[in-house]
Amino acid sequence: MNLTAIVVDDEVNSRTILKNYLQKYCPTVEVLGEAANVQETLTLLEAGHPDLLFLDVEMPYGNAFDLLEQLPDRAFETVFVTAYDHYAVDALNAQATYYLLKPIAIDNLIKAVQHVSHIKRREKELQDQVLIPKISMAADGKITIPQQDGFEVLEINKILYCQADDNYTKIFLDQGQKLVSKTLKYFEDTLKDKGFVRIHKSYLVNVNEITRYKKGKGGSVELSSGKQLSVSAGKKGQLLDYFR
Repeated sequence: MNLTAIVVDDEVNSRTILKNYLQKYCPTVEVLGEAANVQETLTLLEAGHPDLLFLDVEMPYGNAFDLLEQLPDRAFETVFVTAYDHYAVDALNAQATYYLLKPIAIDNLIKAVQHVSHIKRREKELQDQVLIPKISMAADGKITIPQQDGFEVLEINKILYCQADDNYTKIFLDQGQKLVSKTLKYFEDTLKDKGFVRIHKSYLVNVNEITRYKKGKGGSVELSSGKQLSVSAGKKGQLLDYFR
């Protein structure tokens, strides 16, 4: 799939190297422009609508996180490019799609472009459609959840989604909700083969309850109940793979 991109880095040499790599090893990527700081990037984004932003973290007059905070409804994917690996957690929190360390390894650059291409292709296929999950039947079976005086048995297909609440998890059902003294990771492991997918650090969703996907920085899903939940960029590809 062809992609359009903007390269953002305050070092001219770094921008040139990345553009040359893209031209040679990722010919499906067309570079629309380049920028050295936040303001130049905002100007380019107003003029065009790229699929992909290669974004250095440290820039003069504001860094990458300052830029992304000004773009809450961005539709492009973000690939962080930096010499400092301690930004990895911040990159995930800012919903970066991929993270590349300088000097850029060509294999990793190709993987980043392929990953974004896959996401964009699936988004295009699913845009404005009512989603039909690959799991044609509702999740069956039951799950036990601990209570102070014992445990309760829930039918899995009645669970819409689960939400993290520190070391607890809120389970939202087709009728009502439960607060359980287990982490979201516990339910992710327990329900991973039952048609549930982690779409965000805070959400685990029954894919059979998802009816629509909306593009955005990570995007969002709409459930059969009408509830909308954010999707993190790092989980987007995994989610989209559930749908035809």
